[in-house]
Amino acid sequence: MKEYERKGLLERVDREGATIGSRIPEEITVQGEPVPLREFVFEIKRRETIPPGERERVERAKRNLRRERLARYERLEEADISREEGEALVESIVGIDRALEALTQLRPRSIEAEIEAQTMADRKRWMSFLKQALGSGDDTTTGRGR
Repeated sequence: MKEYERKGLLERVDREGATIGSRIPEEITVQGEPVPLREFVFEIKRRETIPPGERERVERAKRNLRRERLARYERLEEADISREEGEALVESIVGIDRALEALTQLRPRSIEAEIEAQTMADRKRWMSFLKQALGSGDDTTTGRGR
């Protein structure tokens, strides 16, 4: 590949809005392992927030994608590759960027929301305990003894 072709491909990757209209790749190989990237991103995006149990999985996926993107970018920048290989690298890098963009837009469930949910659950348990301990709502203590 000629140097001006390489620069053109690099410019396409670095262009503002390069991900507009691009698709998340169906599958991508990250560190020698095939990853069903589109399925993973859509599975996570179906939820409004990232549940606490999934947070580490999403963060690990983002780190691995960033690492893979960098490796592909450096290969595009420095390796002796053909124009066709360069085009394929550009498509994969832009696809990775699209996936990263989608994963980054997700909101983790906030600590405040977690605390609020825990507080509400604690209140419910406490009220249930009090009702049971005091016999409230029981027909055994109401209306008798007259």
